[in-house]
Amino acid sequence: MTSYDSLFYVFAAVTIIPAIVTVFHPNILYAALSLFGSFFGVAGIYVLLGADFIAATQVLIYVGGILVLILFAVMLSKNIYGMTFQDEKKKKILPTLFGILLLGFLIKLITTVHWNTTLSEEGPLPTTAALGNLLLTEYLLPFELASVLLLAALIGAIILARSK
Repeated sequence: MTSYDSLFYVFAAVTIIPAIVTVFHPNILYAALSLFGSFFGVAGIYVLLGADFIAATQVLIYVGGILVLILFAVMLSKNIYGMTFQDEKKKKILPTLFGILLLGFLIKLITTVHWNTTLSEEGPLPTTAALGNLLLTEYLLPFELASVLLLAALIGAIILARSK
């Protein structure tokens, strides 16, 4: 086992264990906080795959944005912080069956698909520099149109929020 394999298993554990805690923890605040670790594990796997820009985007958008939004929603909601969810046994049967069917389908898919395991000889390309170069040369017009659209949406949101 190489150090790359060891790092992959560490990041996989850092992704899967907090995800399981997120699903099964009765306190919604602790579930949201454990989601934090899962997002960082996914970013670590992206780094191992050579997709450093996607890893940085994962951390900025999901950890920095979405998770903070979830935590603010939990903390500012009335009487939701100490709330624990009680579920009935009857309501677990259908989702459990669906999960088992989905797991069986995924196992069959993983075992029957021929996975291409040949590696390129030049190694992973630096994705951040290549993406930045493409965005500012070949895809400059769509990039600028997207920025103008986001600016228009931001101005519209400010106008709507200000009028109330």
